[in-house]
Amino acid sequence: MSAEDKTFYPPVIPDIEDWPIYRLSEDRKNFVEEVDQFTVNRLLKIHGSKIGDTIAKTIYQERIRIKEEPWKVDPPNERLFWKRIRRKLLKSGLDKGEEEVRKTNEEILRQIVHRYSEEIVGSFRIKTFLFARRFLTLFFTRLLNTAAGRNWGRIFGSKYSLMDRLIVTGYIDEVRSLMKKGVVIVAPTHFSNLDSILIGYAMDTFMGLPSFSYGAGLNLYNTGYTAYFMNRLGAYRVDRRKKNVVYLETLKAMSNLSIQRGVNSLFFPGGTRSRSGALETKLKLGLLGTVVEAQRALFEQGKDTKVFVVPLVLGYHFVLEAKFLIEQHLRETGQERYIRSQDESGSPWQILKFIWQLFSKANEITLSFGRPMDVLGNPVDAEGRSMDARGRELDIKGFFMLDGVVNRDLQRESEYTKMVAEKIVDRYFRDNTVLTSHLVAYAAFEILKQQNMRLDIYGVLRLPEDDYVFPKDVLYDVIDQLKAGLTEMESRGEVRLSPEIGLNIEELVADGISRLGNFHVGKPLRFNKKDEIVSDSFKVLYYYHNRLENYGLNKKIRWRKMEEVPEPAE
Repeated sequence: MSAEDKTFYPPVIPDIEDWPIYRLSEDRKNFVEEVDQFTVNRLLKIHGSKIGDTIAKTIYQERIRIKEEPWKVDPPNERLFWKRIRRKLLKSGLDKGEEEVRKTNEEILRQIVHRYSEEIVGSFRIKTFLFARRFLTLFFTRLLNTAAGRNWGRIFGSKYSLMDRLIVTGYIDEVRSLMKKGVVIVAPTHFSNLDSILIGYAMDTFMGLPSFSYGAGLNLYNTGYTAYFMNRLGAYRVDRRKKNVVYLETLKAMSNLSIQRGVNSLFFPGGTRSRSGALETKLKLGLLGTVVEAQRALFEQGKDTKVFVVPLVLGYHFVLEAKFLIEQHLRETGQERYIRSQDESGSPWQILKFIWQLFSKANEITLSFGRPMDVLGNPVDAEGRSMDARGRELDIKGFFMLDGVVNRDLQRESEYTKMVAEKIVDRYFRDNTVLTSHLVAYAAFEILKQQNMRLDIYGVLRLPEDDYVFPKDVLYDVIDQLKAGLTEMESRGEVRLSPEIGLNIEELVADGISRLGNFHVGKPLRFNKKDEIVSDSFKVLYYYHNRLENYGLNKKIRWRKMEEVPEPAE
């Protein structure tokens, strides 16, 4: 379906000045103060008389960070700030009374928290947003039409747009409706640094949703032009180098309080890009926990505003950073030493090359919006009503009450966070759209493993790619079996299949290989001059194979044709 044939949704909130993220930005000073007070109170309550030790540990961790991991984006007075804080903390312990030490520690804590909150909290400028929207549309349109063989100078009336390549499916109408019923949290899978921009573009251009607050790694602010836009498009900054408890509590406070103010948010609950290429099975509970806390706080305030969580699954035929990510995954497993390679996927040239391949080869990216749920993981309808397993309406406020009163119970809310995390993961697998490239890569690597059963995964990956040929008849047979199993799973709502999975086996394999291998220099699969199926990189093939890992598909394969294939030479 071309962009011309798609129905583009009107804006849910037509006036940008009515967008929650804009209203928050206009009140940024007061919001920062609110984050400061909330964080200080939380830390004092948690650590009490030990807060001095917490501050000392924070100072130590920050001094290590400054020494070992300096970034250009760091403030120029970074060393001086922490040097002064350390000196002040040391002085507070010299012949001072208990009350005076307590006041000094609280003052120091406030200084640290305020520095963090000023760094974290972003802003939103309408003019910058409108410029970015026009620029991206113009850039992608011009690039797409050029890649498709049209005139570079022809912009107006161009045949193709980015929305020709973004296939948005799932609970779109429900998500749009829920934007008017409460606060929406979109929780996507994470495979590429391009995820945020593609999600944002699709939600704005196609779905008509207002801008979301989203986390951006502080490293993205290292370049001037990137920092300019990030600082004005509602992104809040996340510095993954900072692991100390004061920073993490400040970050969580910002998320919690912005949700309470009605700001829709997008964050990747997996925490970082999937290194293995597999769908996330375990989520980070920090920011996800703030969603549950914010819901309880809204009920405490006597508000009926509900917070809704929407899982989102992205599907790529090829991932910009695949080679770097799988090598990093293999190093992190500790089973084998791999040469450290540099992640060049964020360079302008690599991004341009990726987009060019995406457009010129007509590769689609799928964005599958899963069924919305409440903060306990119960499905909700378009009106925001929570439903139990039997389809009966639930009043979730009761789950936050004790003796008829809404109360704060962090242990209980921790359990709720685990519940919603499990439900999100379940939806990831159910709403994942299987592409031809996923299926072909999975089948090919399973054959490689089956032919080398005596080797562990690291032994398989060390095998030389030269002269290895994937037996076509075995590959066709395995894919035929997997296709039948996946079709049955789709009928039970356990997965989604792209229309191309319905192609006959020869066409399916050709389609999957052509899409899978058209970006990487070392192609995971390709046809050689003899029309044989070969691989230039078993590691990259393994990355794409992992997309369908954890579905138990290997149990659906009967190796009936493998006996006819001779074992590879030692």
